Amino acid sequence: MWPKLKKFLLSWAINTLAVGLAGLIMRSHITYHGNFLYLILASLLLGVLNSVLKPALKFFALPLLLFTLGLFMFVINALLLYLVGVLLHPYFSVDTFWSAFKGALIISIVSAVLNSMASGRARVEIRRGGPPRDSGPGGSGPVIDV
Repeated sequence: MWPKLKKFLLSWAINTLAVGLAGLIMRSHITYHGNFLYLILASLLLGVLNSVLKPALKFFALPLLLFTLGLFMFVINALLLYLVGVLLHPYFSVDTFWSAFKGALIISIVSAVLNSMASGRARVEIRRGGPPRDSGPGGSGPVIDV
């Protein structure tokens, strides 16, 4: 399989999982009716909007992004998720902007974690070296390296 197609399909699968998890967590506010196909379609549309509209929104919101030190990106992500809900209304819906805001936060966190795990850059190492002594510097207690 071509590397770019493989990367796209992996990103799409992760995005679908993240949108589905946001729908499960916010069950009464973000819903997809029918079968799993509408969830896949919603995540594809969200990916397309993120690729096409998000750069323009970031450009026009640059002063706000600078003033809020990038926190305005959460608002942009919520607007895009809300737009997906508007475009796919009978099959995928987002109740309010605040539901979209919370859902976008969930999607961002889940996507970031899964993308870092899929890229191979994330590493978790747990070592235990003997019984723990004092917890001061240089102690030989359990070590968790993330």
